[in-house]
Amino acid sequence: MRETPDDLKELQALLDASLPRSTSHLRSIINTERTLTAEQLTQVLTGMCTLALSTVTAKGEPRISGVDGHFLHGKWHFGTAPGAAKARHLAARPAASAAHLRGDDLGVFTHGKVEILNPQGGAPAADWPDLLAYFKGFYGDDSFDWDNDVVYYRLHPNWMTVYAPDIAKLLPPPHGS
Repeated sequence: MRETPDDLKELQALLDASLPRSTSHLRSIINTERTLTAEQLTQVLTGMCTLALSTVTAKGEPRISGVDGHFLHGKWHFGTAPGAAKARHLAARPAASAAHLRGDDLGVFTHGKVEILNPQGGAPAADWPDLLAYFKGFYGDDSFDWDNDVVYYRLHPNWMTVYAPDIAKLLPPPHGS
């Protein structure tokens, strides 16, 4: 878990605000008995989590693709090649949606806008050195030309909800069990 107390507070506020703004249909599926707290969510979303990422074309048509998602500091982070269609879409239209699903046990649904963390020829995000160290530790120093072969994004959520009907299936057993 890499979240600070402030990260957890911000994430919990987002989760608490998102569900009441949802449709009655969604609230009939996801409710306080079938969701996770911010702290529980950060314990579940460790390492790489495959995301279904939705972007929008210039014609307003939706496109979906898979990306390696990393949930760090209460936000999704992901990368792609600079020449990928999703990179073009996000450069022109930074709104995106992401879903992480684990069968019927977990669904994390997020809408928001992306920030480019390592723009080519531009100033990187202030925390890019720490994030780059994390990504290099995960993928390996030599996996990419980190300056030219990959662009990384942070999805700043304005809505996020979590479906988790049985938390016991998701969290590791307590120490000593």
